Amino acid sequence: MTVISGDGVFSHACVGASDLAQSTKFYDAALAPLGVNNLGAFGDAAMLYGKDKPAFLVLKPGNGEAPSGNGVTIGFAAASQADVDAFHAAGLAAGGSCEGAPGPRGHLPGAYAAYLRDPAGNKVCSYHFTAA
Repeated sequence: MTVISGDGVFSHACVGASDLAQSTKFYDAALAPLGVNNLGAFGDAAMLYGKDKPAFLVLKPGNGEAPSGNGVTIGFAAASQADVDAFHAAGLAAGGSCEGAPGPRGHLPGAYAAYLRDPAGNKVCSYHFTAA
């Protein structure tokens, strides 16, 4: 049985996918520069992602309705500004759309980030923080 990782705050995070294969292609590409790997399918309706064990799931909504994450953003940590740039470029190349180009974020000292929408319309971002 697969164990969800948890980090002391969350056990896991999920986003819905209209087309699981298309979303899997997007997340495989966008998360690879951050060291987050596709850990395989969970049944026939979900893909698991994580570093050592699953913490992020991409899945078909259980009720069969279209996914909706309006107002929700999931942020992924990056080890460097270059990793943020690579996350954004890979996500765009894999079918995502830009919601904020890579660059400094004035609202948080030392923040460098990029935002994307996945193929289902979910908003994801990657942040790297340096000393301000």
